[in-house]
Amino acid sequence: MKRFLFIAAALSFLAAVPAKAEDVGKVGVDWIGNDIVVEAIKDPKVDGVICHVAYFDRSIIDRLHKGNWFEDPSNTAISCNQTGPITIGDIDMGKGGEEVFKQGISLIWKKQVVNRIFDKENNTLIYLSHSRQVQNGSAKMAISTVPLYGQQVNWAKDKKQ
Repeated sequence: MKRFLFIAAALSFLAAVPAKAEDVGKVGVDWIGNDIVVEAIKDPKVDGVICHVAYFDRSIIDRLHKGNWFEDPSNTAISCNQTGPITIGDIDMGKGGEEVFKQGISLIWKKQVVNRIFDKENNTLIYLSHSRQVQNGSAKMAISTVPLYGQQVNWAKDKKQ
């Protein structure tokens, strides 16, 4: 019985793990090795939508020169688009939405996060890219929307909930 409960707990944890990013591009921006990285993120609960996120990746030389060795800037850009038929799973319909993606951009505390919010009134998926910190949160953010108007959308649950 203990083994069954352990396996059930492990599977429920895995189901809650946010999406993973796939590197799709890297552009050098200067001679000291700073780059802009572009990653593709598939929403784990919405099939047919892909988000591309770009962020600044500081080089070792830049870290040594400017100090602040353990973190990258909070700036991000995001663009999300429909890539096929949309099937929406069991998403959080609340105003706070839910986290779709998270990765560290500092040694310990700072995270780059993508949240999905469903705008019921306008029938639109909103993706918000921002950084999250323990204190001194950043106002730097980017937003992208995927309108569902006129689309054949399949819902795992009734969207009016």
